[in-house]
Amino acid sequence: MLRLAIFLGLLAAPAFGDTVIAARTIRAQELIGPLDVKLAESDVDGAYADLEAVIGTEARVALYAGRPVRSGEVGPPALIERNQLVGLIYQAGGLTIVAEGRALGRAGVGEYLKVMNLESRQTISGYVRDDGVVLVGTSATTLFTN
Repeated sequence: MLRLAIFLGLLAAPAFGDTVIAARTIRAQELIGPLDVKLAESDVDGAYADLEAVIGTEARVALYAGRPVRSGEVGPPALIERNQLVGLIYQAGGLTIVAEGRALGRAGVGEYLKVMNLESRQTISGYVRDDGVVLVGTSATTLFTN
């Protein structure tokens, strides 16, 4: 009977994994380095469990010391700043249209960004390439979402 009680007690104990926590308070838009985060033994839903997934990213919101770093709170470093002039490329089949636009937000490589076309004054959306150009249209959606 004692063995059964010990066995059941072991089953009831939670199994903790590693969770990435902020080692210090990190301001929004700040790059995260190896000394800014550490692992803690806990299991938090939606939090990162791998330091490498967080190091080198940018904080999207303030990250407070000792609290878990959750997905959505960090992302790729911003390549485009709000109000920055950016190139726009639309491609469909053999047709390519190149235009200039103004960024309506901040975004990093592969992120979705709203841009105002300076010629037509229309707001369009696309995905940021690694060279800072924004791909718009159905070809961009296929390229970045698959």
